[in-house]
Amino acid sequence: MRPYQRHACCVFSIVLLTIVGCSSDTAKTDAANGDRPDVAYVTNGVASFWVIAESGAKQGAAEFGANVEVLMPAEGISDQKRMIEDLITKGADGIAVSPIDPENQTELINKAAKYTKLITHDSDAPDSDRLCYIGVDNYVAGRRCGELARSALPAGGKVAIFIGRLEQDNAKRRRQGTIDALLGRSADPTRFDPPDQEIKEAGYHIVGTYTDQFDRAQGKANAEDVLSRHPDIQAMIGLFAYNPPLILEALKQADKLNKVKVIAFDEADETLQGIIDGTVAGTIVQNPFEYGRLSVKILTGLINGKSLSELDVPDSGFIDVPARTIDKDNVEEFWAELKKNLGKE
Repeated sequence: MRPYQRHACCVFSIVLLTIVGCSSDTAKTDAANGDRPDVAYVTNGVASFWVIAESGAKQGAAEFGANVEVLMPAEGISDQKRMIEDLITKGADGIAVSPIDPENQTELINKAAKYTKLITHDSDAPDSDRLCYIGVDNYVAGRRCGELARSALPAGGKVAIFIGRLEQDNAKRRRQGTIDALLGRSADPTRFDPPDQEIKEAGYHIVGTYTDQFDRAQGKANAEDVLSRHPDIQAMIGLFAYNPPLILEALKQADKLNKVKVIAFDEADETLQGIIDGTVAGTIVQNPFEYGRLSVKILTGLINGKSLSELDVPDSGFIDVPARTIDKDNVEEFWAELKKNLGKE
């Protein structure tokens, strides 16, 4: 090798080592400073409610410095299970999940919690190893719905309840709170009325609780079936976001709008418009935008080494985002707020 070639090789080697050394130092600095964590926000289905939550999660990503993936299982528990297992395999830094069937998913949730920071939102899995729960007290929110129904039908009457599924913790508690308040019972979150039994009490006749497993066609068919079997039905209560709009569709086709009281849960556009039009008595709303935002905030904080107490999580592990009652007096103000959160104004 000629002298000038040896010199060139030495210079190249020094430069290469310098580059590698700098890259290594940069990587170490990045690791020390903390890269943007990868956070997953897993819902329990596909609904307008979750579109609002997704906006909150994206806001949280921008605000707290995280990469956020929002996953909505369209095919129920098996789909959600696959999503969580995929996230474990990919090494997600944090997962926020709304369990579809917490009693039968505890093992899966505990498995995920061994590998990542895991919290629940909207619906809890209180017996699992989740770090905290973000949402409402669904029994209390259900009681608000029952009080709204009782106000709409003060003299009593025939009532039907519609809900997606009852495997979820939030659904069970919400339904029971609604029933207890409607019937004027004392508060007891441990009470459970079988969904397949009619209830006649305190002047009210609850003809049944109708589930649809997030199947919109079945949800509408349930409403149509009630109108056919119980032509004297006086009130219909929809406890999942998509139930009230389906009830309204069935009532419109049967020419019974304004003839049957509709009491709602959550903030679908059709529900809010129904309150303005007078076809819906009112609705109880959660704050899915804040569920998404807070989930990202808490997970990002935990991943970056903060404790639950430093993130202002109560000792109970329950971050309460209170429900609100929306009626004709505040619906337009609330809807404007909702559109702002969704970036529609």
